[in-house]
Amino acid sequence: MTDLTVTQTLAIGLPIAFFVIFLEAVFSAWQKKDYYKTSDTLCTLGLLIGNMVVVLATKGLTLALHIYLYQFKVFDVATMVPIWMMWLLAFILIDLVFYIYHRLSHRVRFLWAIHMSHHSSQEMNFAVSFRQAWLGPISKVPFFMILPLIGLDPTIVAVAGSMSTLWGIVGHTQIINKLGPLEAFLNTPSHHRVHHGANKQYIDKNYGNLLIIWDKIFGTFEPEHEKVEYGLVNNVNTFNPVKITFMAWQEIFSDIKKSQNLKEALNCFFGPPKTKIKEI
Repeated sequence: MTDLTVTQTLAIGLPIAFFVIFLEAVFSAWQKKDYYKTSDTLCTLGLLIGNMVVVLATKGLTLALHIYLYQFKVFDVATMVPIWMMWLLAFILIDLVFYIYHRLSHRVRFLWAIHMSHHSSQEMNFAVSFRQAWLGPISKVPFFMILPLIGLDPTIVAVAGSMSTLWGIVGHTQIINKLGPLEAFLNTPSHHRVHHGANKQYIDKNYGNLLIIWDKIFGTFEPEHEKVEYGLVNNVNTFNPVKITFMAWQEIFSDIKKSQNLKEALNCFFGPPKTKIKEI
């Protein structure tokens, strides 16, 4: 039933998302904004295809793992709160776990090697939301397995997670300005544009997906003031999705080979990414 419900959620949400991309592309051409470039969009498509192959190959195993872990839940949340509160808790805790996972994906080198592909575009449009890492579905597993262990129903987690993912599409655009009172607690397009910025003050900021409150609580929030420079500090200068997926890994293994001892080798893998600050 879970797979069917998730499929139904995506069957409704994805056509809407593709239609919104079409409208944004038409608006871009009409207003001569140049938000879309063919080579960049094709690269995004290549990254998406690889990501979807991994998703389809692993989603059954991931769901099975969550159902298995649910047997060992620490709290029987289903008997403690009404169903509406279970859904609310699911959305909130999924977003908190995503914040932690996303923040570590910018701070731990091997996770950044996976996540970097999402930031490799120098454009900002709805299509960029589909520029997903091939190994992303695997790297998320150790983080999100905490949810069934603390007592969240895997069915609810799966559906709420799919819905939260669809919201993530909304943030990837330049045509939506600030959203008034919603800026206080939602991760709006303005907040997420900052996250994709290579400007010094924007680097490693605004990690939330649905909510921006975690960034405000944990000190990683930055409002959008100056114009955002999209992309990486050192851009990849390629539209080949295979190269983008593996280039950071090649650098990691090259540095490991040059390591003088085990501590250095482990730091090449688990330590912070190389500097993201532009050299002046």
